Amino acid sequence: MFTLAQARHLVATLQPRVNELIRLRADLAELRVDLADHGVSALGGLAEVKGLEARLHSVVDELHQHDIQVKGIAPVLLDFPGERAGRAVLWCWLEGDSDVRWYHRAECGFAGRRPV
Repeated sequence: MFTLAQARHLVATLQPRVNELIRLRADLAELRVDLADHGVSALGGLAEVKGLEARLHSVVDELHQHDIQVKGIAPVLLDFPGERAGRAVLWCWLEGDSDVRWYHRAECGFAGRRPV
């Protein structure tokens, strides 16, 4: 369980890893499109695809090791189990947010997000 302050601290601390995830995701998407369309890419070939996939999974695994729920990578969506007013919630961070500014009840999902 995370407090809001802990979730915010972890987002700030792990921001370089999240930025790496975003770069890997973009490189992988571009490489796959180039290879599918032209059979070649300035980013490499099949070996580089496998390498990027492995690095991307490594970053996601690292986030999981912090008990962060990775709900998506395009865009990056992270949930942190917590509690608000005696009720279980997920503190929610979405790529592009400068901070953890949202929460939602687990059973309501993303559609139930509310401002902190």
